[in-house]
Amino acid sequence: WYVPEYAHRAGYEVLPVPTYYPELTELLGRPVHRRLVDVPGPIDLVNVFRRPADIPPHVDDILAKRPAAVWFQSGIRNEQAAERLARAGIDVVQ
Repeated sequence: WYVPEYAHRAGYEVLPVPTYYPELTELLGRPVHRRLVDVPGPIDLVNVFRRPADIPPHVDDILAKRPAAVWFQSGIRNEQAAERLARAGIDVVQ
């Protein structure tokens, strides 16, 4: 949790969407959301902490929410997902 915790301490608003931990109901003092489309309001950046093979099932949810950018954490690459997101006008970092 060190990356979101660091961003939170640095003053960024972190809205947790933990898809892997179904028992988690709160993170960094914030309620969790199960899908991006459930997050109220616009999203500037989606920071992805998933294995490359686990990203494709989340692409439709990301596309539905239309964040400005998606960042696959260091070492995470999925060219097909990145291409779909980029074609929709979403900036992608991998």
